Amino acid sequence: MRYFVVDDLLPNDVAKRISEVFPDTGSMRLMSSFRERKFTSKSFDDFHPLMRDITYAIQASPVLKMIENITGIKGQIADPSLYAGGLSAMTRGHFLGPHIDNSHDSSRTLYRTLNVLYYVSPDWSLENGGNLELWDKSVRHSATIISQFNRLVVMETTPTSWHSVSRVITADIRRCVSNYYFATDSPTGEDYFNVTSFSSWPDQPFHRLLAGADRRVRQLIRRFVPAGFGKKDVYRGEDL
Repeated sequence: MRYFVVDDLLPNDVAKRISEVFPDTGSMRLMSSFRERKFTSKSFDDFHPLMRDITYAIQASPVLKMIENITGIKGQIADPSLYAGGLSAMTRGHFLGPHIDNSHDSSRTLYRTLNVLYYVSPDWSLENGGNLELWDKSVRHSATIISQFNRLVVMETTPTSWHSVSRVITADIRRCVSNYYFATDSPTGEDYFNVTSFSSWPDQPFHRLLAGADRRVRQLIRRFVPAGFGKKDVYRGEDL
């Protein structure tokens, strides 16, 4: 999997201010299943304006162009609706199991191409857990990227870009601003479609079987019901 990291993205005082005004977990939605446990939100109208500002700054045209130049992936399209994007917070015991992201935007007309993740938890270290793990195609071997304060991580999204977040083992809160870029062309050059699909860590064989069955059922449902049954979790700001 291809990726790159930018440390000290913003002036330190700006990054600290983003961390200070990041919404508390009581104002966010808890996602909890065998697949994941984390808080998420994109209710920017209820939060400090800085949270909306940093999220949409990462979608600004100059930023897209810069990332296009670095990755060589042209025609990147930001997503103002933040389909699957937004804010996330994780605390002790929270995790995100190994998975590949859903392949398209909500309309299924654009391919997801890049994950753009910005971390704003001061003094975060490897020992805290809650770090990004990038896996090989068989989900057997991984590289770890620490969710370090003021760090931006950009990773490609393909049908084999397995990734996860290790279990948080501290009472501190891991805070992340997530954006996803899309494009009209398939990242692999071939047509494909997949729902968000989970596997498991290598030492969890039962969970891997469970996740495989879960993936096949949800993929089958989306084949016959393209829009799915759930309410689309998107941001609908007044000026969008």
